[in-house]
Amino acid sequence: MKQFWRFAGMLLVSVLCLQLFFAARIALMAVVSPQSTTFQRSEALRLLREKHQILWAQQWVDGSLISKHLKRAVIASEDAGFNEHGGVDWEALEKAWDKNQRAQELADKRAARLAKTNPNKPPPVPKVIGGSTISQQLAKNLFLNSERNLLRKGQELVLTLMLEALLDKQRILEIYLNNVEWGEGVFGAQAAARHYYRVDAARLGPNQAARLAVMLPAPKRFEKRPGSPYVIGRAGTIEARMGAVDIP
Repeated sequence: MKQFWRFAGMLLVSVLCLQLFFAARIALMAVVSPQSTTFQRSEALRLLREKHQILWAQQWVDGSLISKHLKRAVIASEDAGFNEHGGVDWEALEKAWDKNQRAQELADKRAARLAKTNPNKPPPVPKVIGGSTISQQLAKNLFLNSERNLLRKGQELVLTLMLEALLDKQRILEIYLNNVEWGEGVFGAQAAARHYYRVDAARLGPNQAARLAVMLPAPKRFEKRPGSPYVIGRAGTIEARMGAVDIP
């Protein structure tokens, strides 16, 4: 039992030290912009491994040099309650959970029917709907890998609360927009604006901003057809909502 409690104590101290390390890094981000994220580094390694080269576009720009239209579009699309919540939108998470449960049940029924008619065909995979806020997405991209388990989600929650406690909303949005993925090897608002529209991030118009916001949930998929009917239609919906969005 002594060995058990000694091990448990060491584990607890290690976890606390890790959280203090994360907190110190986040506090530093109030004045020093992060040079890269965990997700970006993993993407760079993947590109090097799969394509033997790293085609990369990213340029940090001050928040004042990012179009207000893009800020409004991203908030309207990704996190309508960004200015009000404390990092986690519990209502959005509950809705996403319910939708995912229904999607899983429907997929299970389809898989059962498919097993009877065509057993060699792979079962359908349900579309997973996320309820993560901008702060949660930033926490995950900055520090965590892509694994899905309770331990990682717990750490994501702690990091999200740290971000909200140590940085203001304006800084969180600035870091997010400068690091979020907008295509394979395309990171940040400036790189996305140059890549898709050949303009600087500051000069993005409302419709251009809305189209970029549409891409965020699945940038690698949408970059293949940035002018698809879905992107255009969804961008129109986002553009209509942008006028009601306040920028932090």
